[in-house]
Amino acid sequence: MKKFILKFLWLEKSIAVALDQSVNDKITPVTEYFFWPRKDAWEEMKLALEMRPWISQTDSVLLLNQITEVINYWQEKGFMNIKKKDMELLKNRFPDCIFIGYD
Repeated sequence: MKKFILKFLWLEKSIAVALDQSVNDKITPVTEYFFWPRKDAWEEMKLALEMRPWISQTDSVLLLNQITEVINYWQEKGFMNIKKKDMELLKNRFPDCIFIGYD
């Protein structure tokens, strides 16, 4: 069973997203990290997904929608020093994603 996992680096002045794939309990990186707002991370991920034919159109749309939600949330909340309790809120709000932050 394939499962895709979005990983986010939650930084003070940017956010980065990468995609991993989990198959039979083994996790493999699919993409490098794409940084926003330095570049258009959403567009870079869209192009990366299009270049991987094993990722369905449905999965691509779901992943891109999730990225949009997380980036929008970061824009609202991200310019703060994230604490452990904030990281727990992120994990609860976006349970299918992995977040790495700073203290």
